[in-house]
Amino acid sequence: MPNPVVSFEIKSTDIEATAAFFGEVFGWEASVAPEYGGFLDTRSEDGIIGGVGPAFEGRSAVTFYIGVDDVQEYLDKAVAAGGQVVMPLTEIGDGVSLALFSDPAGAVVGLMLNG
Repeated sequence: MPNPVVSFEIKSTDIEATAAFFGEVFGWEASVAPEYGGFLDTRSEDGIIGGVGPAFEGRSAVTFYIGVDDVQEYLDKAVAAGGQVVMPLTEIGDGVSLALFSDPAGAVVGLMLNG
């Protein structure tokens, strides 16, 4: 089964300003909820939704999330191939589970299961 990119997250030191910026530039629906961070709806049938979250160690970055049928299984595969766990399997509610790993060069990638 293919594992598509299903979401993205822009890590920012200023969540509200970043969400507003992408909303203004691209016409995306941007909103901010204090408990979740920013939400970006690309308003496209072909595009994916994303979010804005806090920067890792004060550095801005972009993370993409790959849809998988078993987050822990793929996290284990990433570690076995030389990656490192950045955030272990986490349940965020409404049947959504996610984890973050870094590849051997340090790029952070997310795994996501929508239940």
